[in-house]
Amino acid sequence: MRLDWKNWLRSPTSRSSGSTSDSAASASPAGFPRRRPVILVCVLLALVLAIGGTLSLRAAHGTSLNLVGLPRDGEVGAQVLRSGEFEVTGADGGKLKGTKVTLDGEPLRTRAGQGGGLSVDLGDVRDGTHQLRVTQPGSWLGGDTEVTRKLTVDTAAPRLKVADTKAGGFQKPVTVRGEAAGAQKVTVAGRAAKPAKDGSFAVRLPRPPGRTTVTATDAAGNTAREDAELTVHRPLLRTVHVSAQGWASDALRGPVMKMLKQKKINAVQLDIKDELGEVGYDSKVPLAKSIGAAKGYYDAKKAVKEIHAAGGAVVGRIVAFRDPILATKSWKTGHRDRVVRTPGGGAYNGGSYGQLSFTNFANKEVRKYNIDLAEEAAKLGFDDILYDYIRRPDGPIRKMSFPGLGDTSPERSVADVVGETRAAVRKHHAFLGVSVFGIAVDRPKEIAQDVGMLAQEADYISPMIYPSHWAKGEYGVSDPNSQPYPITKRSLAAFAKKTKHTDAQIIPWIQDFSLGVSYGDKEVREQLDAARSDGIKGFLLWNPGVQYHEGALD
Repeated sequence: MRLDWKNWLRSPTSRSSGSTSDSAASASPAGFPRRRPVILVCVLLALVLAIGGTLSLRAAHGTSLNLVGLPRDGEVGAQVLRSGEFEVTGADGGKLKGTKVTLDGEPLRTRAGQGGGLSVDLGDVRDGTHQLRVTQPGSWLGGDTEVTRKLTVDTAAPRLKVADTKAGGFQKPVTVRGEAAGAQKVTVAGRAAKPAKDGSFAVRLPRPPGRTTVTATDAAGNTAREDAELTVHRPLLRTVHVSAQGWASDALRGPVMKMLKQKKINAVQLDIKDELGEVGYDSKVPLAKSIGAAKGYYDAKKAVKEIHAAGGAVVGRIVAFRDPILATKSWKTGHRDRVVRTPGGGAYNGGSYGQLSFTNFANKEVRKYNIDLAEEAAKLGFDDILYDYIRRPDGPIRKMSFPGLGDTSPERSVADVVGETRAAVRKHHAFLGVSVFGIAVDRPKEIAQDVGMLAQEADYISPMIYPSHWAKGEYGVSDPNSQPYPITKRSLAAFAKKTKHTDAQIIPWIQDFSLGVSYGDKEVREQLDAARSDGIKGFLLWNPGVQYHEGALD
């Protein structure tokens, strides 16, 4: 049967051919048309409810409101809470007037955001599970739009502990291990690994990067970081000092190369920058060239090649802050903060070293100059960089001023230079050593050499424990210069004790020159024997004239 809508909506008429009264029409079954408006209202109401139900369903599924700045998985960490806010936006860009946001039933503070959005302040939220509810009032045609989300707040960072790591060499793979309880991911030098259930992790690297940072991150984005030192121990070093001009002399270079070929030594210490501030080879470092420091006494590439061909390593010595060339040039050209000053602003007199003899270790340009030379030498093939005069001048510190030092202690500042240099040369597979005064082991403020700090930043410490440099009575030795064995043994034992909690080796400077007392094979050997008795087998022989007593060497 087909319904005729037009007739059905008209005023009621009789279906019979005769007329009937109103009462009769109402009483008869044909009165059905009188209820048609009521049915129409019911139909329309059903349609409205259906539409409203659709809107409510749409809101329940959260498709008309977006929460921007909150993780979709509901894991909220310290990084999210640090900003303290997230955004509520309409999917269709609509207005959010009257929208309410609650957390566990309590209203959160809101303000108008950009583009019609709503900025919500999470406030002080404790760790745990919370219920977030966002309600947007609806129109008369539909219900409210509502989005709920369960938030799990976790602001505790993973508990990270990195094990000491020792590598077999610069070119060999190394595995960094440790524990990261609660972490989802651990990253080391750009490589990531997932910790085991017990929190243990192992990240394998193709080669040791030196100092690096291990990062552990949990599901909520909380991060823990710990610096890790990947130690590569310097193999046994037995070497002698050769100045730049000494290497250029056949008469001096020849005997050194003979000792190397006979395996009495296994390396040559060749000066890069000396006490005069002269750079021995034709350096390309801009500041070395501009101040006239690059002298070109020897060909660095050729020297390195020759020593390597004979089976030896090359140790490049850099006299860091005793630098008359840089100090004088800087003072004359107005770069006076490069120089150690007096409290009144003048140039500090370096005592026996002379006026304008020391540069300022706290100055960025001075630091960069020495680091640039170290990195250049490492690129040229030098196996080690060995700092000397990595300190402040002798004398009362109250009479000195170090522009740029700020609140940092001189000892910390000097150690930082060493750390920065090690990072620079490690990239080119070079070791870093630091020469220190013998007195520095228990008098760190005397010349700003804190052996404990320096041992944290260098591969090895080279104490200058020359018997002629000790005062009578030091370490209970009545006349150190005449008693090389006991003064060497006792002083090196102090250095070994000071550095025992670090990975730094002790490779001492040994006196092979005469000062007050004549030194020959016997005196040199006594020092070497004393070092061995302390478990120290490496050495650096010092003779400013580059002439050594071969008979003292095995």
